[in-house]
Amino acid sequence: MGIELFLTKDYLNSYTDEVLVLKKRILKPHSKVRGIFMRRKYNRLLFKCQSFLPLSEAISDKITFPHGLSGIFISGGAKIGDNCTIFQQVTIGSNTLNDSKTKGYPVIGKNCYIGAGAKIIGNVKVGDNVRIGANAVVVKDVPDNATVVGGRPRIIEHDHKLDNGFVKFKGGNK
Repeated sequence: MGIELFLTKDYLNSYTDEVLVLKKRILKPHSKVRGIFMRRKYNRLLFKCQSFLPLSEAISDKITFPHGLSGIFISGGAKIGDNCTIFQQVTIGSNTLNDSKTKGYPVIGKNCYIGAGAKIIGNVKVGDNVRIGANAVVVKDVPDNATVVGGRPRIIEHDHKLDNGFVKFKGGNK
């Protein structure tokens, strides 16, 4: 009879905070031995969250993960701007197929909101203040101030700046 571990939101968020702090520390200069141990700990924490967050300065430190790092995969060459909100099960992945028109890595602008289960694949540029709906698949460039919805991408352009800030509620659903 094994012991089961139930992952609560607070438990996953504590891992998220630890991963993000450790990422900052790893990117600063330090001894080789210390760096090896920090990278091992970093990789173990990501494994517990079933996620991959590359050690890259091209990914901003100012990203919000409302549900922790649960199932999030970000490709090593991706670039993500400040103040983005990324929900669970999101993939920001590269396309390495030689015959593909979108071979490369995604570049995501500032103040973007990426809904649960969204997939952003290949050499696409997502502009600033963009909303990507849950389970949307993005394989084409998205202009600033737009919303992407659906499995087959449909881009809705807006004539005003979108406020994609994440509002954190204390307590229950109020």
